[in-house]
Order: sequence, then C-alpha cells, then structure tokens
Amino acid sequence: MVKLNKLFFPSISKWISTTLLLLNLAILVATQGGKGGNWELLLKNSGVVAMHMALTHHNTVLIFDQTEAGRSGYPLRKHLCSVDSTKSFCWAHSIEYNIATNSIRPLTLKTDTWCSSGAFLSNGTLLQTGGHGNGYRKVRYFRPCSDYRCDWIESKASLSDNRWYASNQILPEKDRVIIVGGRKAFTYEFVPKSSPNEGSFELPFLRHTNNQHEEGDNLYPFLHLSSDGNLFVFANRDSILFDYNKGKVIKTFPRMPGSGSRNYPSTGSSVMLPLHHADGFRKVEIMVCGGAVSGAYMAAKERDFLKGLSTCGRIVITGKNSNWLMEQMPEPRLLNDMLVLPTGDILVINGAKQGDAGWNNAENPSLTPYLYKPMKKLGKRFSILKSTNIARMYHSSAILLPDGRVLVAGSNPNVRYTFSRVAFPTELRLQAFVPYYMGQFFDNKRASNLSITHQNDKIGVVYGEKFGVRFELGRKPSKVIDFHAYAPPFATHSNSMNQRMLKLRCNSLVRGNGGEFTATLVAPPSSKVAPSGYYLLTVVNGGIPSKAQWVRFVHE
Repeated sequence: MVKLNKLFFPSISKWISTTLLLLNLAILVATQGGKGGNWELLLKNSGVVAMHMALTHHNTVLIFDQTEAGRSGYPLRKHLCSVDSTKSFCWAHSIEYNIATNSIRPLTLKTDTWCSSGAFLSNGTLLQTGGHGNGYRKVRYFRPCSDYRCDWIESKASLSDNRWYASNQILPEKDRVIIVGGRKAFTYEFVPKSSPNEGSFELPFLRHTNNQHEEGDNLYPFLHLSSDGNLFVFANRDSILFDYNKGKVIKTFPRMPGSGSRNYPSTGSSVMLPLHHADGFRKVEIMVCGGAVSGAYMAAKERDFLKGLSTCGRIVITGKNSNWLMEQMPEPRLLNDMLVLPTGDILVINGAKQGDAGWNNAENPSLTPYLYKPMKKLGKRFSILKSTNIARMYHSSAILLPDGRVLVAGSNPNVRYTFSRVAFPTELRLQAFVPYYMGQFFDNKRASNLSITHQNDKIGVVYGEKFGVRFELGRKPSKVIDFHAYAPPFATHSNSMNQRMLKLRCNSLVRGNGGEFTATLVAPPSSKVAPSGYYLLTVVNGGIPSKAQWVRFVHE
C-alpha cells in the first residue's frame, strides 16, 4: 500500500508532512509560547511598589508598600504639594487594582505598613497588622466593596508587641488570627483578644532559631494550619507543630538538611501542597524552596553576593514519621514566591540567584519561572518556563488571579523610589504571567460558564454540605475531572500567608443538553481543613482549568 501511494500519489507523503508541520506550529502559537507560557504587560505605572499584594473576592487586588518611602509613582494633592515634595501625604502608598478594567485607584494609609502581615477574615475583609514606626502595633481593616469607595480603616485596638516582619495565620475559630514573631519579638498573640487583659505569649522556639549575626534569619516565619488544627511553624531551618490553644509544642521536626537559612533575610519560600478528599484531607505536606547560604547577609554588606540555595525540601507533618525529602531546583534562588496553580502544580517565580534580602543586598535576578509537578517522580518534577525581561528582586510579589493568570509586580531594592543610576531601579510595571493552560488550543477542554448553587446563597456553603456546580464543556469530558478550592494568600517578602488548596469530593456528575453538566460536590468537613472564608473554585478537566468562581465556606 505504501508503494502504491508513492507510485500513484507522489504528493501525499509531502502533503501529510506539511500538514503535520502546520498543525504543530498552530498548536505552538495557540498555546501562547507552548509549555513555557507567556508574559503580558498590563500597566507601565502601577503607582505603588507591590511590597504587599492580596486578591479580594470583588476581583480587585490590594497593592501597598510603606508610607516612609516618600515619593511614589502616584502623586496626590497636586495643589498642596510641590512636585519635589517627599512628604508621605503627597503621594499614594496603597492602591486598589481593578482586574476587569485594568485600572487603579488610590487608597489612604495613615500608619506605616513597612514589612507588615495580613489574613482574610470570613467575610472577605483583610485584617492587616503591624509594620514600622507608628505602625508597629497597628491593626487595620479593608473590607472590599462593589462601588469601589471603600478604604483602609484603622482600628482603635492595638497589638501587644511590635510586629515588624511577623506572619499571620487565620485559625479554625471564626475570624481569629494568630500573629507570630517579628524583629526582636519572640512571641505570638491573637486578634481579636479573648479578654481585655490578654497580651502576647512567649514562644521559645523563636529565640532558639534566632541568628543574631544574620539579622535573625527567622523573621517572617512560615505558618501553615494543619488539618488537625495545630500550627506548623518553620523558622531558619527548624520547625515545630504547635498547639496554640495550650501553648504547647506537639512535635519537633528534624532540622532541614543543608546549610543556610530559609527565612528572612535569607528569604526562601514555602507552600502547603494541595489537600485531598481521598484521604479525608489528613495528609498535610509542606514544601520549602530556596534561601541564602550561611554568612550571606554580612557578605552582602561588603558587596560580596554569595550564591543562593538551590534545594527544596518536602515533609509530611501528619503521621508518626516525618522526615525531609530533598531535591534540586534548576538553579539557586532566593526572594522567590511560590504559588499553587489551579491545576495543583506549584509555580516558583521572582527572586535572585545571589545575595540576601535587604537594600541592594542581591544581584543576578531570577528571570525564569519554574513549574513544579508534585506527583511526578523525583528528578522529573521541575520544568523551566518562559523568562521575563523585568527583574523582580527585593519587595516584589506575585498572586494568582481568578482567570488563571499570575499577577506579578513590585521590586524596590532601594531605600526610596529610585529610577536611575542604580543596578536595579524601582519597578512600577505591572505584569501577568500567562501559563500554558490558558492557550486557545485548550479551549475545547476548558469548562466555562460556571455557576454555584447551594442551600443558602446569602451565607455560603456550610461545612460538610453538598452543593452544586453547573458548567459547560465543548466536548465530552476527560476521564479525570477535578474540583479545586483555593484560598488566595496575603503575599509579601516571598511569604504567601494562608494560601491553601483543597481537592473536593464529587458525588455525581450529570450531563444535560448541549454540553451542560451538573456536579454535586461535598464541602470541606470543618474549619480545621478549610478556615471559613472565600475560596476560588475551579473545574479542572483533563489538567486544563476553568476560570474560577468564588465560593464561601462557613460555619452553620
């Protein structure tokens, strides 16, 4: 048969080859850069450096830095301030970015939020704590609104200790947040207080992990709420499982192998891998990547930028035996962000290859993101994605957007906003990294027109309750279709506080007319598994995620 084709139809082989080549080229173009993804420039001037960034359930993004930075890129009160004024009230230091309109509006910060922390409450309000100077012990709130007239509110309540470089974690108890650590603060405390006289509580673990010669190396400790209700605390290279109600260490984990530190100012990052309904959400695994080698902070002060750490470690914090399993990233990295993508894979983005955190303490920017697939075999999990041409160094951040893109912003290694005559100028451009799964080639696999139905639309989905998800598919669904619920983080200094993903149970999937589907899902069993609040729900069909819809999990 092959001989007959060659004899009588000499052009068929050439036609097939050409068709396959064109098809491959079409796939490459349609996926917007193939598996490497693509980059979009959203705004040339966001006005404010993204030292802190958080996504609200109104599909806006809060971006803010420090009020002591003087001039920003967004002038205010032009009639009262001269162009050369560096007074804080003349310039915006916080903005709200509208994703749909690609526009910004200024917000008002009254106290300094430099290196502060945050967590979302159950109604979507951002609780924001600490900072520097007049913001050391401040508590602030931002409740997003549909008319976009809302602004920061300063609470009359104060923190018990100074909280500069502290970390926050929302707890299972409704709207209770724990705040851990900070510069010269070896304590933790709660907001709100259980009584008027409640103060802070000593946490000896923070003293034991403090490195006086390296500016602490245990600031912005990594916090993750385990599904058993205890708190995982990682600082420097050590970690514990902590019963915050009894003030008792439940378990001390082995020290993470290798030299150097993972926390500020060495500044690696951490992530909790997705929790799964198949085991009742019992298995909790933490991953820590990057950081600086021992002595990097002092060396950077002498303009000697030491190569960062290239290792990652994974540890299962539940169960009897917990040990670190180490693996290598493609290159050294610090000042990096780690995000859980809608697929359940991990994105490592931003940062530098040499140095340490601090003003002009790093060089050799990490321009190439990494994709990490947790379920692949060791040595096959990392892949290299498309590079950006914008350095995202100290005081940059990244967050996941509801449509699946990753918003990337910030970078200011300078004491004030500086745009010339420095190696890494202050960066006000706003970008989006567009992962491969958003390519048009996958549109026929992508679920669309999601809607969520449950018993009480005004309150939300009660723990353990069944609820419905309706969506459309252009063709027959893949053999594997998953439903992921994602809690967006408060991002700052490579620390994605309260980030969390759950793979939910699907009890039934029914196909209707015209490609319509109705799924019956089961909500997480408790607030220990998923603290109450707003989550992004995504349908993942054969590895391709839909755009997300907001769902709120609540106490009955």
